[in-house]
Order: sequence, then structure tokens, then C-alpha cells
Amino acid sequence: MKKLITTLTNIWKIEDLRNRILNTLLFLLIYRIGCHVVLPGVDPSALASVGEKEGLLGMINMFSGGSFSRAAIFALGVMPYISASIVVQLLGIAVPAFQKMQKEGESGRKKMTQITRYLTVAITLVQAIAYVKTQIDASAKTIADPMFTILAAIVLSAGTLFVMWLGEKITDKGIGNGISLIIMAGIIAQLPGGIIAEWGSRMSPSGGGIIPFIVEFIALFFVVIFTILIVQGVRKIPVQYAKKIVGNKQVGGVRQYIPLKVNAAGVMPIIFAQAIMFLPMSLAQFFPSLQSDFLTSLTDFTSPAYNITFAILIIAFTFFYTAIMVNPQQMSEDMKKNGGFVPGIKPGYDTNLFIDNVISRITFPGAIFIAIIAILPAMASAAGVNNNFAHFYGGTSLLILVGVVLDTLQQIESHLLMRHYDGLMKTGRVKGRSAVGVEGYDQSAI
Repeated sequence: MKKLITTLTNIWKIEDLRNRILNTLLFLLIYRIGCHVVLPGVDPSALASVGEKEGLLGMINMFSGGSFSRAAIFALGVMPYISASIVVQLLGIAVPAFQKMQKEGESGRKKMTQITRYLTVAITLVQAIAYVKTQIDASAKTIADPMFTILAAIVLSAGTLFVMWLGEKITDKGIGNGISLIIMAGIIAQLPGGIIAEWGSRMSPSGGGIIPFIVEFIALFFVVIFTILIVQGVRKIPVQYAKKIVGNKQVGGVRQYIPLKVNAAGVMPIIFAQAIMFLPMSLAQFFPSLQSDFLTSLTDFTSPAYNITFAILIIAFTFFYTAIMVNPQQMSEDMKKNGGFVPGIKPGYDTNLFIDNVISRITFPGAIFIAIIAILPAMASAAGVNNNFAHFYGGTSLLILVGVVLDTLQQIESHLLMRHYDGLMKTGRVKGRSAVGVEGYDQSAI
């Protein structure tokens, strides 16, 4: 406790760090207030009868801090920006013009950021119209169409752009990655409601009492520890650099490491898999004649068929996205240009093959573990945990929470160590994400 108090005191002593933390809290407070401001022309009491969102819509609602189900001005949250960032990121891999921009350094990054913003506006307009048409019941509208649709689409688009601006301000003036913190704030906002719902169900006559409630929290603690191990797990490949004589000095000759993450894809496989698992529900709604027992089971997230299919898709997408994000050939070429080599491995093709084999070996267990984390909420729900609370036992929400918290703590520790204070940990250091962001996105994307 004394160590914690000393660390908090040191954080408060550093004016720059103190201001950044206060700015971050202020921006997040503004975001949370906006999540409760309902769209003009919508009757909030008419929305109270709408049930909980499930599947992909449930994930969007969680990312938006519940504003999606409230028809708030921030209902779309940062999802359009994330979608645009993913599209631009994939274009940077497949399209030569975007590859060239990536290699242009700061100027290229600014161009890609501008393209991402324009694409965000286009995606937001489309999603805003779709949201108004599909998610807001006619009985909740106090303004007649088409005026309501036009007004709501403009407000939703402006809300998303404002949230995107808030995220950029947090990154510039605050601590941590702004978009990631906004998503984390939305997820954490759902936690008190989940705990209260679980407490109510356990305190009911058939709930089992306080003992199962405590056991659930102990289980959640170990799940979080397990998730941290997966997020932080790396395989270090030693790299030796040849000695060089520059003037009268000898440079090089040092050994460094290439940290290959066990979970290089982050939460992207889960997001892609959830999007695909949403298709059976859509098919069942639009084509009732296609309904069957198997198709119906794929719409129930607690069914064995759903979870087995979900896990297989996650494993497949983990390999796919890792292959996109990690380029062994580029690594080997960069090492060769800088006079580096893996001890015992010839530079060039052999190094490329060696790194590729290592990535394949660590990606498979990583994919298995991510699939387990993804289906843990369904297992918790099947064990009797309330659905609102079961979502925090795994899946996208838990991976995002762990990744963002670790990244933010690493930045705080960097400020402390830079000013010759002790870090947050008595021994060791907080290791954040260095290559990919939340959920496997590039840090500029989320």
C-alpha cells in the first residue's frame, strides 16, 4: 500500500503527466455525457421496450457504451472509424500506391490519415441511414420521415466525427491511445450494470446465494490473468549485428531480439468471426424457408454448433490476419541491409523461412487460446452466469480491456522512469503492445 501511495504521489508531482491524465478524464467524461443524449425526434420512453442487442449488434452496443441501444447522438461510436482504418490498412498491403505512401514516412502517414477520415465520413453516412431505418422503431419517432431520417443521419455523422476528434485529442493532449480508451470506457460503462444484474440473479431464491457470486469473481480473476499472459506472450528471436568501423569508432556487434507476439492478430479474428456468425441470423430473418435446426442453432451463442463454428473461424482468421500483419520476408531483408543475422541461420531466404516457421508454430497455440477466450462468455452463460456479466469473461471486450490498460500503464511508467522515479511495479516493468494495437489494430487505427 505504501508503494502504491508513493507511486500515485510521484504521478501527481509530474505536472505534464498530471495534466495529461486530467485531460484524458475530462475528454472521457464528455464522451460519456454524449452517450446519454438522445437523438432529436426520438422518444426515449418508447425505446425502453426494446430488448438487448445480440450478436454483432451487441458488440457494437458494447463498443459504444450502450448508446447504440439508447439511440444517442454517439450511437455509432468509433465503429465507422475503425472500419475505415481497417480498410486503409488492408489497402496498404494490397495496393502499390498505398504501399508507397506507407514508405514516405511522416508525410505518407498524414496522407493515409486524411484518406481514413474521408472514408470514415462516407461509411458513417451509410451506417447512420441504415441505423435509423433498422434500429429505431416508428413508434419512437416524433418527427415524420423523411425529415427525421435526414436530421438523424446528420446528427449521427457529426457525433461520430466528434468522437473521432475526441480520440485524437486524447492521444495528443492525454495519456494512452485515444480511440482505444474511448472503446474501453464504453465497455467498462457496461460492467456495473452486469455486476448488479448478476447480484440480483444470485440473491434471488433460486440463485444460490453469495458463495457462487464470489466464485464467479475468482474465476474472472484467473481468466484476466490468463488473457494477460496471451496478450503479453512473445517469442524472442536473437539477432546479431556485425561489427563495423566508422571513423575511429567501432559500432555494431551487439545482440538484439525480434519479439514475435503469440497473438499478433489481436482481436481482429474475433471481430471477423462475429461478423460472419451474424449471417445465419440475417438469412433466417430474410429467408424463412431456409430455416433448419442447424441454422437455428447458429443463432444461439450458447449452442455447441455456434461455439465450434465460431472457434474454427477464429483459428482460421488468426492465421490469415497474422500472415497479413507480419511479413517475414521484409524482416529478413531489413536485417540483411543493416548487417544483422540470426545466429546459425544464413541471411536472406533461410532467415525468411526460419522466421516464417517460428510464426507458424507460435500462431497455432495462440489461435487456440484466443478461440478459448472467445467462447468463454458462452461457457459462463451456460454455467448460470447472467448474460450481461458473462460478456466480461472473454471475447473482444476482455481482450480490449487488457490490451488498452497495459498500453496506458506502459505510457505512465515511461513518464515516471524518464524523470527518474520508480515505475509502477516494484520489480520488472510493465510491457505494453509495441506492434499492434487493441484488438490487433495498428495503434494509429485504434
